[in-house]
Amino acid sequence: MKNRTVFLSAGGTGGHLFPAEALAHELIARDWQVHLLTDKRAEKFTEQFPAEKIHIIRSSTFASKNPIAIIRTLNELLKGYGQSRRLMNQFEPQAVVGFGGYPTLPPLFAARRADIPIILQEQNAILGRANRSLVSTAKAIAVGFPQVGASGDLANKTVVTGNPLRPPVKRAAKHAYSVAGEDDEFNLLIFGGSQGAHFFSVVLPEALALITVAQRQRLRIVQQARPEDEQALTEAYHRLGIEAEVSPFFDHMPMRIEDSHLVICRAGASSVAELTAIGRPSILVPLPHSLDGDQAANAADLAGKKGAWIVPQAELSAEKLCTMLLKAMDDPDSLSKMASTAKLAAMPNAAERLAELVEHVADGGEVSAYKDSSE
Repeated sequence: MKNRTVFLSAGGTGGHLFPAEALAHELIARDWQVHLLTDKRAEKFTEQFPAEKIHIIRSSTFASKNPIAIIRTLNELLKGYGQSRRLMNQFEPQAVVGFGGYPTLPPLFAARRADIPIILQEQNAILGRANRSLVSTAKAIAVGFPQVGASGDLANKTVVTGNPLRPPVKRAAKHAYSVAGEDDEFNLLIFGGSQGAHFFSVVLPEALALITVAQRQRLRIVQQARPEDEQALTEAYHRLGIEAEVSPFFDHMPMRIEDSHLVICRAGASSVAELTAIGRPSILVPLPHSLDGDQAANAADLAGKKGAWIVPQAELSAEKLCTMLLKAMDDPDSLSKMASTAKLAAMPNAAERLAELVEHVADGGEVSAYKDSSE
């Protein structure tokens, strides 16, 4: 039988592309042909993406209220819609799955016009704006957090699948948390994404300047930094006598999480999903200006289960961070307990559940029937 085709549409950031990549692996294993429709920002994330073909779609984001900027954005989206219509006609996919972000709008509106079933995947604890604009025409909404669409008009088409995990995350999840004794090296991982890394580049050296030389010598730091901050951060750690690897981008991030004793990061949905799957303790600092407060909601969910500490950025001074780090380094048992609690919050079969939902909808099945059969 000829392989069936599914289109995955995702904004060009890791938070949107990683769950799409995880689903792609699962669908390919089920003999589907997968095409990725994304925007030009995705280049650094798509080298390992297992798609039959990657299509760069014209798109833009409504980042300004300036009338000229709005017209330019609409013009780009219209061009992307034209591209997407041609792809729908050429490949005739059985379903289109959207993973959020304004760049998904042209392909998903084109799918709606072509009467192709749409499944939305929402990673965050709050439904994103792009996905909200499409819920009325989606056949199903797969969510990573149970509270999304649990009641109201969306309840009938919402399915809790969890956030899909890429194969490297699943491999890292097989390795148990390694406790660092009082005299052992302490591996600290810090990352903040493209928008959120600068704050950490400032506050971490300030906090670590407050601890003793002996405590600094225990630290082994891996930290993501913006290119413009990389040299200054590297030099700051060198002056403090701390062994550190600093880079704007790290391959094999799941392996870095696996090797860590503590992670300090933002609270994007993919980050939270990977921390729980691998089971590592963390200090979550939600991005202050994330749309609709989605990162704060993501962090609150895990922190409420005692699987992480959550600190608003406005409250995370160098002194407070210093206190938290010393507490973590001096109390390995509490970190081990947090790691175990985080892992209990994981949904490791999310990719399989989402793939089953996609197949069900592509075959013309109703979401209510899928929900009944999966309970």
